[in-house]
Amino acid sequence: MAFRDINVRDHARLTGNAVMNWFIAACKDAACVGLLWLIGLWIIGVPWAPLWAFIGGAAQFIPNLGPIIGVIGPAFVGFFSHDSMKGIYVLILYAIIVVIDGLFLQPYIMKRTVKVPIWASITFPLVMGFFFNFIGVLLSGPILAVIYAYKHHLGQQRIQHPAPVVPFPQPPHSQPPAGGQPPTTND
Repeated sequence: MAFRDINVRDHARLTGNAVMNWFIAACKDAACVGLLWLIGLWIIGVPWAPLWAFIGGAAQFIPNLGPIIGVIGPAFVGFFSHDSMKGIYVLILYAIIVVIDGLFLQPYIMKRTVKVPIWASITFPLVMGFFFNFIGVLLSGPILAVIYAYKHHLGQQRIQHPAPVVPFPQPPHSQPPAGGQPPTTND
């Protein structure tokens, strides 16, 4: 059964499952980032920490701009509170959360949920962003999930239906001349 022999329903099911798994991974990532925001903002003492943590987690669905949107509210409240150092602490917390999420959380969750290797979940958004700007980064997660779903599917097909082994043709054997000696060449 070749790749082209899959009907449209199977393609739709495979693609739909891949995008659904990506969405589940994105929800897990958003929940983890929201929890990091909540803990950090409570430690710093920023008012309305649960609200800002929810906004920070929900903003994770917007690539590149989401974390920036998530830090605006708590930083603003921190800078204009009675202790303006809270704003600086919020910016430090933001930097820590971005590094933890970008280098550890998101690649790990993508590997566990969507079966995407860590190296691919880090480099593919960069490449897509280079070639297709914001829309490339926005679509890089679902596209990567679909690519690896098809890769896994084709690998399973190869295991279930291996390609027939065709031996290489043997060169015809030349007969030595009547004297029993192979012909010699004069170079």
